Amino acid sequence: MNGEKLPHFVERDADLGGRTTLALPGRAAFYAEIKSVEQLAQLAGKSALRRFVLGAGSNLVLTGDFDGLVLHMAIGGRELIGEDDDAWYVRGGAGEDWHAFVEWTLAKGCWPGLENLALIPGTVGAAPIQNIGAYGLELADRFQSLEACDMLTGRTVRLDRDACRFAYRDSVFKQQGWHLDARLVITRVTFRLPKAWQPLASYADLAAELDQRQLGRPNARQIADAVIAVRRRKLPDPASVPNAGSFFHNPLVEANVGERLAAAHPDLPSYLQADGRVKLAAGWLIERCGWKGRTLGQAGMYEKQALVLVNRGGATGAEVLALARAVQDAVRERFGVALTPEPVFL
Repeated sequence: MNGEKLPHFVERDADLGGRTTLALPGRAAFYAEIKSVEQLAQLAGKSALRRFVLGAGSNLVLTGDFDGLVLHMAIGGRELIGEDDDAWYVRGGAGEDWHAFVEWTLAKGCWPGLENLALIPGTVGAAPIQNIGAYGLELADRFQSLEACDMLTGRTVRLDRDACRFAYRDSVFKQQGWHLDARLVITRVTFRLPKAWQPLASYADLAAELDQRQLGRPNARQIADAVIAVRRRKLPDPASVPNAGSFFHNPLVEANVGERLAAAHPDLPSYLQADGRVKLAAGWLIERCGWKGRTLGQAGMYEKQALVLVNRGGATGAEVLALARAVQDAVRERFGVALTPEPVFL
């Protein structure tokens, strides 16, 4: 925006640390809270500055100041837009809080299907980028379509499930780097919630919680409550312990690697995938390497869940990077497995 007249809603030199759950220091040269598609259209094609889309800041590591334009999505709205014999179709604005959106779908038992994804931090618009998932369900399983603003032309484009190219914690937005240069900015997301609903309750932690509650045939509300209880026990509240949630992906390894590790470590949690690969529990690997509860500088791995990286007070992006690399090195050295961070590094 050098030499360009800024729209009135664009701020200069904005603090970002207070807008992220890991609470690392960092500032943006330009910042705009986006409450409408029209605001995006005003900014489209008008600047050579880098752009970054910010949702709830729950999956972001600030490694310093950002010399571009941060678009903080605040487009709201949630509605039932239709139904057919097989499903209900619900839509949410990109700035809607994800958990609140899930709770809304479950209110009075209306539209089940997203309950396994309860309490995942973030926004509706960020969910497809990461293809969020938990307890046997991925967003892709309930996704119908999304709308996005093309920041080169200002036009609205629509992407269906195939166009999003979903994979494990992945989508076309990450594959083509769209989440980093904000070529397409998601504005609304539509979900398909099947009427022939079946509970997904096979994951060990969730099954144990339901069993403790003596719920042999749980409904969607009961599954959501169990998921919330499990997540609250394992994950710290960012308001009291700044964190970015699960910091590493659960690694996917080839079948022969999974078999070798299972033989050497019978208690290693592993899950066979449809493509023959095996998903391993990253938290287990990190804990066995002795990093659970350990600190490097002011960054540490949470004492109740080794997969969560926390800011113990005044941590910097450099300290987070150093800790992440130390954990990756330890797991690679002991198990021969590479860990990939989940958050975006800005």
